[in-house]
Amino acid sequence: MDLLDWHRDRLSARRLAVLIKHMPRDSALLSETDGEAAEWSTTDYLLAAVVDHLAVSNWMFSTVNSGEDSEPMDPPKPVPRPGDRANAAMAATETSAAPEPPADAGSEPLSPAELARFFS
Repeated sequence: MDLLDWHRDRLSARRLAVLIKHMPRDSALLSETDGEAAEWSTTDYLLAAVVDHLAVSNWMFSTVNSGEDSEPMDPPKPVPRPGDRANAAMAATETSAAPEPPADAGSEPLSPAELARFFS
């Protein structure tokens, strides 16, 4: 297919738009416009979410069932996703502005805000 056909009136604007809209995920145009996100399908994002939730579930189970003498485990890190570098900079700004928890935070019940931050 020659894209000059659009200028020669052999290819309609609608047909050109349809061709561009339905390009394969590995095309140069989508790689240029979407970056790494062009390589990830909906299934990939859902699978990464499943892995993250399973890791958090295992961490919570281990934390709850560990003895009182053991040190608390670090929470799991999520699976890196496309665009995480930009999101990480924003998250670092948000967490640096978050207030520090009190020293005896383990003895008090968690507030709804703390629970929401944990599960987000």
